[in-house]
Amino acid sequence: MVSNVLLHFEGVHKTFRLGHLFSTNKIHAVWDANFKIESDPIVFTLVGESGSGKTTIANLLLRIIKPTKGTIWFMGRNIESYPRSEFIKQIQPVFQDPFETFNPLKKLEGYFQIMLKKIANSGKKVGNYSLLEESLGSVGLTVEDIKGRYPHELSGGQLQRLSIARSLLVNPKILVADEPVSMLDVSLRISILNLFRKLRDERLLHVFYITHDLATAYYISDYIAVILKGSIVESGPADKVLTSPLHPYTKLLKESVPDLLDTARQKMPGPVSRGVESSPEYSEDLCKFVFRCSHKKGICEKEAPPNITADGVAVRCWLYQ
Repeated sequence: MVSNVLLHFEGVHKTFRLGHLFSTNKIHAVWDANFKIESDPIVFTLVGESGSGKTTIANLLLRIIKPTKGTIWFMGRNIESYPRSEFIKQIQPVFQDPFETFNPLKKLEGYFQIMLKKIANSGKKVGNYSLLEESLGSVGLTVEDIKGRYPHELSGGQLQRLSIARSLLVNPKILVADEPVSMLDVSLRISILNLFRKLRDERLLHVFYITHDLATAYYISDYIAVILKGSIVESGPADKVLTSPLHPYTKLLKESVPDLLDTARQKMPGPVSRGVESSPEYSEDLCKFVFRCSHKKGICEKEAPPNITADGVAVRCWLYQ
């Protein structure tokens, strides 16, 4: 493995069996995922509509599930080779709903004490607030903001910041944020997105940002990968992918991006019709966009396109072969 590569998905597949144990029906939730994140801190965004495989990739990265095929490399090692106690210090999650992250009957400071006891550096004392103050300060909170308080006493934005602060206690290299702002109103979304950029710059943290919303992706991303039916159809520097998209699906997504600050359009409308919902679009034998593409060729229904590089952007489309 190249030393400057932090994370590398190499030919990663994840197949789920549908129905009973002996069923032959399968769905390719992730199909031949290939991308790299280098050592320089960035916000890497994975964007796609519902059912595209975004959360499956997050679960693979967090080791909640294992690949059916392929390898995920982290700092030059197979991600599965790390002991759990070491792994959770390197990659931490931030979940979608901050209100479900915390038990409403438990005081907030208790979560930090548990984290400190389990995985904080051995040289840190549990009773010493220095590490706690540092992580809370990184997200604009203080110990006094949480001391003796329950989750319902904080706003959604504060709780999401608190969730991020808890993850920062172990000083991870990657923060996996799966739809972290979708439950928040538009003003709070921007504050959390700005926080991710601040953490990238000040703590040299890699943010693996997962969203269905191309508007927030446009606002925050350094690098972007567009996923459709389990296949990453286009990936590259955000400015190139989002200003001059190559894949027909990415172009349609771009056309439906609202203004992030337009409160009358806080959610991105459905980018395109979901089209055929059954297994053919998940097949490995054709293009994932073939049933909705106005530029399709005969080969698109017979063979999946390879990864093609054009001007520094990787695209899966026969138009560029």
